[in-house]
Amino acid sequence: MSSVVLDASALLAYLHQEKGWPRVSRALEEGARISAVNWCEVAQKAQAAGLDVNLVRTLLDGMGLAIEAFSISQADKAAFLWRATRRAGLSLADRACLALALEQGLPVLTADRAWTRLETGPRIELIR
Repeated sequence: MSSVVLDASALLAYLHQEKGWPRVSRALEEGARISAVNWCEVAQKAQAAGLDVNLVRTLLDGMGLAIEAFSISQADKAAFLWRATRRAGLSLADRACLALALEQGLPVLTADRAWTRLETGPRIELIR
């Protein structure tokens, strides 16, 4: 069973071995999940950095990362979260992550401290 939903910032920290990356590594070993919307963000940034996105995805798949499709119910949840998250500056991708976590009853692992100011949604765990 999956332990957490990863925000793009957490997975990018892992890929770049930035502060907090070992926590993400443990989450991957436990079967972490990520929204396809957040995977898109990671893939785009990996491509911009000159990485082979297909190789990165193959390696992450092998580590147990599950990339979850963005469903209509998650779209509804993300839209509903807009009002509660706009003051913290969360993006659509951020709200997609929260929607997946809410739907699956899992906490979110992120590097973004702004998420700790949220008054609604799933439990937030910072990697650093």
